[in-house]
Amino acid sequence: MREERIYWPNGAKMALSIVVNVEEGSEMTVARGDRGMEPVDELGIHIKSPIRNYGNESNYLYGIKAGAPRIVKLLKAYDIMASWTVAALSLENHPEIGAAIAEMEHEPVSHGYRWVHQFKMDEATERDFIRKAVTSIEKTTGTRPYGWLSRYFHTDNTRRLLIEEGFDYHMDNYSGDIPFWDRETLPGKPIAIVPYQLDNNDMKMWTDPAMTPEQWLAYAKHNFDQVYREGEEGSPKMMSLGLHLRIIGRPGRIWALEEFFQHVRKHSDVWITTRHQIAKHLAVVDPA
Repeated sequence: MREERIYWPNGAKMALSIVVNVEEGSEMTVARGDRGMEPVDELGIHIKSPIRNYGNESNYLYGIKAGAPRIVKLLKAYDIMASWTVAALSLENHPEIGAAIAEMEHEPVSHGYRWVHQFKMDEATERDFIRKAVTSIEKTTGTRPYGWLSRYFHTDNTRRLLIEEGFDYHMDNYSGDIPFWDRETLPGKPIAIVPYQLDNNDMKMWTDPAMTPEQWLAYAKHNFDQVYREGEEGSPKMMSLGLHLRIIGRPGRIWALEEFFQHVRKHSDVWITTRHQIAKHLAVVDPA
């Protein structure tokens, strides 16, 4: 059986993609015209009624006020380049996050205009959703997003619309550990697919049953070690680590991210890079 692999720049054993999700300030609430409250809640409390969940809204705000500064501090301290999957409205409501992304020269990735599901949108509505996100993110960060991550569900039109709207890559794929081309969605106009990973996402510390920070760290380190080992054996791949301001940014969890960064920095030949750079590298080693 042929093992998947890709060769990284300068003989790197693996590529590491740190993904910081920014959803706070654009989650569902009747205050923004939604039919109900945001269902994703650390306490798992959700009522299907058209009322505001002030508690959960303040929980999300914690990510902006306290979580983001901790994460930015660690990224700078360990010289870690990240891709920030941002809901555009989050940056409109909290421009200091967009300013931080710009100041660090990290990559903004579109996570939609808002952190809402797009699977019920018709083609015209979804195209407008995509265009509004691009315009907004470019304004708040100074950089146009070239990658896209949906709130998990998307439509049959999404990938074609992304190609038509000038995106270089799509993240809504969990099928492997290396990037590849989608040449079928729009023949003659391929788009890079840069797979994401959910198994070591810090959201695992919000789900029930949840991982403890110790368990999450152990899993992330084992993931890293396995991918690195396979690179040493001649089969390089990539690892994604998904983070959220309101989750890993808590005092009782942020230490686990720092220990992971310390573990990474003990290893040589690790290409810590953005997802856009990974997509552009694919175009070099495997031209579309």
